[in-house]
Amino acid sequence: MATLTKIPLKNEYNSAQPTVMHIDLNSCFAIIEQQANPLLRHKPVAIAAYDTPKGVIIASSYEAKAKGIKLGVNVQEARKLAPNICIRMPDPAKYRDAHKRFKTVLMAYTSNVTPKSIDEFVIDFSGSPSLRAGKNMQQIGYNIKKDIKKYLGSYVTVNVGIGTNRFLAKTAAGLNKPDGLDTITNQNIRSTFKNMCLQDITGINVAYTARLNAYGIFTPIQFLDTPAEKLVKNVFKSKVGYDWYLRLRGWEVDARNFATKSYGHQYALSKKTNNIKELSQILAKLCEKTGRRMRSNNYLAHGIHLWLRYSNYTAWAKGKSTINELYSTQDIIVQAQRLLNNAPLPCKVTNMGISVYKLQPSLPLQQSLFSGTGLDSHSIADATDIINNRYGEFTIVPGSMANMNDTILDRIAFGSIKNL
Repeated sequence: MATLTKIPLKNEYNSAQPTVMHIDLNSCFAIIEQQANPLLRHKPVAIAAYDTPKGVIIASSYEAKAKGIKLGVNVQEARKLAPNICIRMPDPAKYRDAHKRFKTVLMAYTSNVTPKSIDEFVIDFSGSPSLRAGKNMQQIGYNIKKDIKKYLGSYVTVNVGIGTNRFLAKTAAGLNKPDGLDTITNQNIRSTFKNMCLQDITGINVAYTARLNAYGIFTPIQFLDTPAEKLVKNVFKSKVGYDWYLRLRGWEVDARNFATKSYGHQYALSKKTNNIKELSQILAKLCEKTGRRMRSNNYLAHGIHLWLRYSNYTAWAKGKSTINELYSTQDIIVQAQRLLNNAPLPCKVTNMGISVYKLQPSLPLQQSLFSGTGLDSHSIADATDIINNRYGEFTIVPGSMANMNDTILDRIAFGSIKNL
């Protein structure tokens, strides 16, 4: 049974002045498109994975959301809901640039800035010169809003949340969208929770809601009032219950960094196929993207995993460890192709994903017998990456990827921020 970590229970709630800020860029992809093109402003705009009728909407402007066009709706449905909607394909270069500008603004206030996704950051102002200068957190929040409009554009808005821990700051950032600024402390947490339901709480999903309901907890206030012992022994049956006890009361339990365990890439096929030659070409491109990410972070791997999803809604996956290291794109392709050759193909493939794991630092590199020769795969891979980084992705590629310029478009996910 989990033991209860000691905290100052005489004052259950963290009554310190809040120093944590969560900032969320409103309708990220859509608002960046609206900023870039004034003709799109104040109009329904949606970003779709593909501009085909079945292409899935991955982001929408507030004007589109007001018409029911949300994540998961397809293009055909979106046009029925809003005939005048503007459908755009993703422009990752534009979104990466906005992310970098966003971070630059925040770094001017403190160095303790943590990106959580493409469109959100957590900032810890503990000991920051900004606070020592006599400004309070709300003043800093409003100043950041002004700077974001200056450096990202006048149409761009953000939500700012302030709290004594990451959880309360993120909760506050979601209260009054768009363009809000709110603070949650021990003084107003109860009044804030009164207007929320359990699934409004960050981290509480359907499964957790059912678990809480089973023990008579139906509202955030009831959750807040549940004793630590009940949360640990009955509701969550683990230390997770005590983490929630602390989190709800403003104590920090989420400021943890987890080591990267794998690198990978996946692709939803625009043209469904079970042709092994076509699948092999797509696989080669996925291996190149995966290898470049891994090498750019100075890793090599000793494990590889491939998964396929089929048009009959079934899936297949297999992984294996490798004796030889996986470093160059060709190393990864060889092992991935072996997995693909043994994969069943009962019908057309709709999705494919590859990842490498059992990571090890690739530096310092022991000198090989073939160092500096045509058999030095490390040097060849590194040189290829330098050329591709300078002149554009896939400038130099394996022969198996020839004539694939339009396959596997550049994509970016909201949670993919390590290589921005």
